[in-house]
Amino acid sequence: MSGIVSYGSYIPYFRLDRKVIAATLGTGGGRGTRAVASYDEDTTSMATEASRNALTARTGLVVDALSFSTTDPAYLDKTNATAIHAALGLASSAMAADLGGSVRSSVAALLAGVSSTGTTLATFADTRCGLPGSGDEANGGDAAAAIVFGAEGTVAELVGRGHSTSEFLDRWRIPGESASKIWEERFGESEYVPLAGPAVTDALKAAGITVDQIDYLVVGGVHPRAQGVIAKSVGVNAGALADDLSSAIGAPGAAQGALQLVDALDRAGAGEYIVTVSVADGVDVLVWCTTSALAGFRRQRTSRTLAQQIADGNATLAYPQFLTWKGYLKREPARRPDPDRPSGPASSRSEDWKFGFVSSRCLQCGARHLPPARVCVKCRTIDEMTPERLADVHATIVTFTIDYLAFSMSPPVVAVVVNLDGGGRFMCEMTDVDPASVAIGQKVEFTFRRLNTAQSVHNYFWKARPVRA
Repeated sequence: MSGIVSYGSYIPYFRLDRKVIAATLGTGGGRGTRAVASYDEDTTSMATEASRNALTARTGLVVDALSFSTTDPAYLDKTNATAIHAALGLASSAMAADLGGSVRSSVAALLAGVSSTGTTLATFADTRCGLPGSGDEANGGDAAAAIVFGAEGTVAELVGRGHSTSEFLDRWRIPGESASKIWEERFGESEYVPLAGPAVTDALKAAGITVDQIDYLVVGGVHPRAQGVIAKSVGVNAGALADDLSSAIGAPGAAQGALQLVDALDRAGAGEYIVTVSVADGVDVLVWCTTSALAGFRRQRTSRTLAQQIADGNATLAYPQFLTWKGYLKREPARRPDPDRPSGPASSRSEDWKFGFVSSRCLQCGARHLPPARVCVKCRTIDEMTPERLADVHATIVTFTIDYLAFSMSPPVVAVVVNLDGGGRFMCEMTDVDPASVAIGQKVEFTFRRLNTAQSVHNYFWKARPVRA
């Protein structure tokens, strides 16, 4: 069996203050905030960002397989994990597959990672919403997590598991629908709560521990009311009941369980027990035990923690803008031609550049070329190049334009020209930024985003965003 050797998370920059829902509609809302994927983000781009954080958190990882769990895939009848695979620059021999369709698929992804051989990257992402004024709208959330499984240097290991399954119609959505339908809450509670006891008992028995030995209990899923009852019924010490993160980011569906596990790993010490309970079409209980390697992993990693990402959020998102991004408010677009559909053959030929953000550097004079070239622009040497991946390279803004007329779901468009650390100049869009704060000399980093969608084809590429501490 494999254990967790690294992990990462991604929380979008924007937040919706739940109070603005009731202020606009007169109903709904609540307290706290929910995370909101930007107009240029989807589950594929968010899963890529979480995976980047997990892979940079520990050097030397060579991924043999990748799985992607979501209930809101960018494509159907096409594997979305392959775009993540390409954006991460993984070897072509690494398997990439989707595990989706339901929140419970995330549990299957975790168990597949534990039982795998080699190094497996399990990534999870979801965008969750409902009709305006609904509980799903206020309580949902958009986020991603990634967990790397391997045999050496494990920071946590699965030591027990328990499952309870039953068929009942509590929440459902057919293909083509944007919002789920939910049965009366008492029905879901009456079905879920009886399933929890046997699953918890089996998991603790398999782990050889008692309730009093649980250091962190995290409960998540698709039914908040049942989750609250189940959390209390386990009977852990008050200090062991961990925050489910819903007040800060909402409930991000297939990503929730992995995010809660990441949050617990960020807080736990060596030899502590983390119990995750997933309430979705049944109850799944996993018992994890941390190792002495966890503290060293946290000291050495350079990627931002989940808590830091939550703290960095911008909660000034206007409710009409939120509705526009979610597709519930159709607004007048810019009076410009619609974007062209990306070419499949052209995208395939430039995969390393378009998805992996790979440049070339001349072996003779050291000039860096963006996009990669065969002929050096400085010394004219032909085919004397070495590839260089730029996704983790920082850059400095040398000039910028704020364009109020260009086609965008969130005008104005901020276009920047940047000098990359180590050489090379590049022009691209800037995202997750207040246009008024953009300045020459500002440091930026790169993020994988969806530029647009034309004729049902998603156009992915890289944008710049401000470097955050």
